[in-house]
Amino acid sequence: MDEDETKPSTETVTPPESTEPVAELPTVAEQSAIVLDMFDKLATRLMQPWSAYQLMIILGVIFVAWCIAQYYRPRVRAALGASNGLPKWFLRFCSVLTKWMWLLVFVVLSWTVVFVMREMTWPSRSYFVTIAATLAMWWLVVVVTTRLIRSKSARSVVRWLVGIFVVLEIFGLRETAANALDTIALDTGGTRVSMLTVLVAVVSLAVLFVVASFLSKIGSRRINGIEDMSPSIRVLMNKALQLGLYTIAFLIGLRVVGFDIGNLALLSGAIGLGIGFGLQKIVSNLVSGVIILLDKSIKPGDVISLDGTFGWITQLGARYASVLTRDGREYLIPNEDFITSQVINWSHSSDLVRLEIKFGVAYDSDPHMVKKLASEAPLQVSRVVKIPKPVCHIVNFGDSSIDFTLRFWIRDSTAGLTNVRGDVYLALWDTLKENEIEIPFPRRDVTILNDPPTPAPLPND
Repeated sequence: MDEDETKPSTETVTPPESTEPVAELPTVAEQSAIVLDMFDKLATRLMQPWSAYQLMIILGVIFVAWCIAQYYRPRVRAALGASNGLPKWFLRFCSVLTKWMWLLVFVVLSWTVVFVMREMTWPSRSYFVTIAATLAMWWLVVVVTTRLIRSKSARSVVRWLVGIFVVLEIFGLRETAANALDTIALDTGGTRVSMLTVLVAVVSLAVLFVVASFLSKIGSRRINGIEDMSPSIRVLMNKALQLGLYTIAFLIGLRVVGFDIGNLALLSGAIGLGIGFGLQKIVSNLVSGVIILLDKSIKPGDVISLDGTFGWITQLGARYASVLTRDGREYLIPNEDFITSQVINWSHSSDLVRLEIKFGVAYDSDPHMVKKLASEAPLQVSRVVKIPKPVCHIVNFGDSSIDFTLRFWIRDSTAGLTNVRGDVYLALWDTLKENEIEIPFPRRDVTILNDPPTPAPLPND
């Protein structure tokens, strides 16, 4: 055996270089030429005799659908209005279909015409009728499904975006439009941001936020259905659920568009710096809100007094608490004020609230009888509770009256305090008047002296 045959080979085998060209996106001019060529072919096809017939058929079907809808729409609405016991979602669904009845009838009639034309003529002669029927069917689906969106502006935006996507898909222009949007880009060295990326990010975040909002409402409904949970803990769990769902939706949206979440470290540092300088009050209110929810010092439904504001708490937000007063004014008080200021919570541990009124009687009255009658008078008012019982005490011997203080208890402080005091005053007035007990008022004696005589004039020297 030769030495060359036994010596191992040390040659390095290099793979052949790829000769396939790298796929590049077409330029804007090339895409424009493609779109113009497609429109030129479409215009050529529209010039065919059968195309004109199809357009006339489409217009005729639209007219018939409109006439049928005008005839049956009032009757359907009257039938829905007279129906009882139907679910709300079904009535809402029927209401949307009634509003777009002409489109529903057009979809049924147009697909019937397409089926008949395909059976009786060549399939190519039903091309435009098929496109019109497909567009109408998808638009009807979009209109019905987007009715779940309560915001009219958001509903219109979603309808137009989905409508444009459906039109591009039906005419086979989706990839061409995507390439056109991708060519419009901003290249900053290592980062390239195109219109397509921005559009995908906006749509993805919008869809994810809608899903997060839907899940948040379902979770909040479940949390609010737990009976053995305090209102403050219930609000805290709802806020935590919303924050968690929206955070997850935001992070998933960033991953969909290919954003590296590790780059958020720099962003978080900038946010922390901004918080340290300009967002102190906002963070203070947020932290105060969490503290309020945890220590249960106030909760929705409590009656509070703060800096002259008396009312009951209707909502605890992340930044403020909503306090509704008796005159219909709603104060949005920052959470920090509930931590740093003195707050009177009338219903913190009990809904019993003690009120008092002051009055006086003449000195010729029997104070023992006055105490007894005054203690029974508040019980004539329906809002005054019987236990604890009202009590009356002598507090002073005044200049012209014996002064008393009448104390009584109520449970529904949210219904107001001034009105119940007024009712007790009236009941006390009626009781004292029936027993001929006088409520005195200050008397003053005024003595008018005669003018002194005018002195005689002095004689002249």
